[in-house]
Amino acid sequence: MRPDHSSPSTAHPWWVALICGMASYIDSAAIVSSGTALVLYQHSIGITEGQIGALSATLTLSIAVGALTGGRLGDRYGRRRVFLTTMAMIVIGSALLVLAPGFAMLMVGMMLVGLGSGADLPVSLASISEAASDHNRGRLVGFSQILWFGGIIGANVFGIIAGGLGQLGGQIMFCHVGIVALIVLAARLSIPESTTWANADRERLAGSDTIRASSTGLKDVLSQKIFLMPFLALIGFYTLTNIGANTGGQFGTYIGVNVVGITVQQQSLLGIVMLGVGMLGAMVFMRIVDTPLRMKVYAVGAVLLAGSYLIPVVFGFSLIPWVALSFFNAIGGAFAFEAIMKVWSQESFPTLLRSTVQGSVIGIARVLAAGVALITPALMNTPTMAYLLLTIIVTVGLVCGWVGFRRTGFDAFAEETLDASTLSAPAAASVGDTNPGAHSGAGTRTRTDRRRPPRPAAPHAVRHAQLSPTTPYAATER
Repeated sequence: MRPDHSSPSTAHPWWVALICGMASYIDSAAIVSSGTALVLYQHSIGITEGQIGALSATLTLSIAVGALTGGRLGDRYGRRRVFLTTMAMIVIGSALLVLAPGFAMLMVGMMLVGLGSGADLPVSLASISEAASDHNRGRLVGFSQILWFGGIIGANVFGIIAGGLGQLGGQIMFCHVGIVALIVLAARLSIPESTTWANADRERLAGSDTIRASSTGLKDVLSQKIFLMPFLALIGFYTLTNIGANTGGQFGTYIGVNVVGITVQQQSLLGIVMLGVGMLGAMVFMRIVDTPLRMKVYAVGAVLLAGSYLIPVVFGFSLIPWVALSFFNAIGGAFAFEAIMKVWSQESFPTLLRSTVQGSVIGIARVLAAGVALITPALMNTPTMAYLLLTIIVTVGLVCGWVGFRRTGFDAFAEETLDASTLSAPAAASVGDTNPGAHSGAGTRTRTDRRRPPRPAAPHAVRHAQLSPTTPYAATER
């Protein structure tokens, strides 16, 4: 398969953010819809409880595998080719889930939806970040989190409408995912290939010595400290904080009913209210992420997120502490969980590593969360100890994020066109002076001090007009 270097056309960054960000909508909608739809199928087409468990596990594992492979394919063959293919996989998989007469076809459909949605996430996020400018990159990437909440709300709305319709209800829920994916697939035909990626891959093929042309695989991440440190920080941060989030998402109703002692209806109402709180928090995050307040707000969010798991440990598993946990968890998560992970992963790695790293982080976190989920019900026999353990795990993850990104020496969008030899220079490994007006707009990033005379062009550098990474659809001479 040859990479597509066809000339890109103009696309508005917010249009790219909306259409590519729908990957997050479909990811959450597929997960929530499957949980309800499979129960509806249980009493209509005769699948067993064991088969439901196998199908749910297949979806989780397929998303992880898709993220691991799709991110690499997106860096190797281009964003557009991959995000069109993955959306087509989701459409086909959803159709199989709607039409399935039994377990075998459900399994195939679940695998396609999981692989497609998992592979789509890192590539779509890279497309968004590369379509953005410095002053709104975090905002556009953060917008995907709003769409993620939208997917949960959409799936719950269809669950309310179709929950009493048996097999037809399950078909309606899977059909919702498939129709949205089909609309997104059609809309994505209007989105060109990322010119940032096209320039980087063209340089790679020409043997350029730029950072982005020579850093193309995980071996480069593992062998260069400037990439390895943020990679390990992302894995530690997202994998550990995701254990807490996954526990609440998968087992919130189980814990609410069996430990706290509230009804399913009360837990569902609490979940809907906290979705609203989370969406409001995500909107505030979008306004803050590209400002000097980013890491200060992260610190506040981290304290609220870690502290939320400690509330029932101190005050007991009753209604008021449970509501307080949900409230502070929603606010803290808006500023110190998945949205900031997406931004960090886009800013910290050059173009031909960007979706590979994002996919690896997502895949590792999903696999570990699935493993922890196997023992969570048993841990809830001693809920106080379980939530104390969660507090410790999430706190360690949040510290990884703070240590890894409070200061960083590489700003991908500003520095990836430099000669690759700068990575091994002494300045590349040291922390320089703080620059509140740095390229990323985050203000808290401490940039590497690169005060050296301008370097001559690399001997094998590509001699063509570059496309500015901050205005990626407008040709500019560097």
